[in-house]
Amino acid sequence: MARVALVTGGTRGIGAAISKALKAAGYSVAASYAGNDEAAAKFKAETGIPVYKWDVSSFEACAEGVKKVEADLGPVDVLVNNAGITRDVPFHKMSLDQWNAVINTNLGSLFNMTRQVIEGMRARKFGRIISISSINGQKGQFGQVNYSAAKAGDIGFSKALALENAKGGVTVNVICPGYINTEMVQAVPKDVLEKAVIPQIPVNRLGEPEEIARGVVFLASDDAGFITGSTLSINGGQYLQ
Repeated sequence: MARVALVTGGTRGIGAAISKALKAAGYSVAASYAGNDEAAAKFKAETGIPVYKWDVSSFEACAEGVKKVEADLGPVDVLVNNAGITRDVPFHKMSLDQWNAVINTNLGSLFNMTRQVIEGMRARKFGRIISISSINGQKGQFGQVNYSAAKAGDIGFSKALALENAKGGVTVNVICPGYINTEMVQAVPKDVLEKAVIPQIPVNRLGEPEEIARGVVFLASDDAGFITGSTLSINGGQYLQ
């Protein structure tokens, strides 16, 4: 029987690539999304992957959503915490709403989602929890105090949770993408990308969503059973740590 993988924010961008790659690797995949019904419907039609709509910043919504997934597909063996948002603004102009929205979605969701599946993983003596952080959670970024704080928090969350579950067959790891060729990055003016962003990347190009997805597939596999509490940087050499 195929293992079940749940990918939050799994119908667009990096999340869509992760969902597709896990399905290709033989997993039974569920993809959650927050609000873009049109994109989710298109993704489902193209991939055959079932989609589920809920707000990952709500504990109650996550509890209900995971119950639906598990009723349809079975217990979740692999959780990919990918959902995230940005509300970029310099800190001295940042509103409480902009702070809370990013912290609750990009960091709070790790508690909201992981809490729903961790006991089952521990009981079955197998689990993979993979969270998608960011290069900006490692090095910081102008205008992203909220985002950088949340993404750095993802790393700390994962290290501590890895220690708590290492003996039980549950691994917890983080991937920190650099600048990836998604809709979000494509929205940056071309001249800014070519003159300010790409020159900072030693491999001299943007990453592709599929390159992040391949890292997730590896960390989800049995071959990665001795890897836990680790941070995998996939950033073309832009930030070395």
